[in-house]
Amino acid sequence: MNVNEGGSPKESDRSALRFAMTLSLVIGLLMFAIKVGAYLLTGSAAILSDAAESVVHVAAVMFAFFSLRLSFKPADEEHRYGHAKISFFSAGFEGAMILLAAIYIAYEAIHKLIVGPELHNLGIGTALTVLAMLINGALGFYLIRTGGRRRSLILIANGKHVLTDCWTSLGVVLGLGLTLTTGWLAWDPIAALVVAGNIVVSGIGLIRESIRGLMDSADPEIDRQLTRVLEEQARKYSIDYHDLRHRSLGSMYWVEVHLLFPESMTIGQAHQIATAIETQMESAIDVPAHITTHLEAIEDHARIHPRGHA
Repeated sequence: MNVNEGGSPKESDRSALRFAMTLSLVIGLLMFAIKVGAYLLTGSAAILSDAAESVVHVAAVMFAFFSLRLSFKPADEEHRYGHAKISFFSAGFEGAMILLAAIYIAYEAIHKLIVGPELHNLGIGTALTVLAMLINGALGFYLIRTGGRRRSLILIANGKHVLTDCWTSLGVVLGLGLTLTTGWLAWDPIAALVVAGNIVVSGIGLIRESIRGLMDSADPEIDRQLTRVLEEQARKYSIDYHDLRHRSLGSMYWVEVHLLFPESMTIGQAHQIATAIETQMESAIDVPAHITTHLEAIEDHARIHPRGHA
């Protein structure tokens, strides 16, 4: 994805991201209506759990839609690195909403097991749930694929949430199928409990990803790739480097490194080499990157920085 300073995507990518998020919101509302209708027809705890997850999904998509629009804003006086890190807040919010849905689903399922489930029109309810599952499956893969191509963590997180909704529906369908074939009504709340467990795993994953991004956790693979390029370029130009740092902004990486040149080399020559190294670093990773190099002299580095740099 092409990006501006601060990680803001260029206009060529914004329309695709806006369309994908709008489509997610519209389909989310449609799925909620279908599932509520199925629950009213059947009284199924499993279908209710599916509908509850959809409520959370719609709320999360609304927040993600706002986050996406904010992430488009370029850097300003208050936010010098841009607004792209809002994507990590969005992912964390979706994860938290998923966990809340899981708690509600588990509560309703246990309640149904205790008082005894009462089910009606399971055939129609199952058919509606299958329809919702297929639509959500297609949407989830589309969102993740589009988010991956456009380097949008917000869209990827939303796509994962949609796929969670799809797996939820699959668990519901299996539970309803067992209920229909065996006649044992307890399969319905049991399926809801299994769904709740699956949702917990997905929610925790999104929250962990959010925390890693907000805490600027380094990606080991990105670090290896950048270090490899710097080692090769340092040998090629007979220079040295130190203080390599990088962090994700959600849609791109921000990379900083200090390059040490011989004192006899002119500023123009050093800058030309630094630019070539930046280009090699950008091409070495599959994530859009903004790379900043700081030029220093090797000979007096220890004197100027007596405590040294990492």
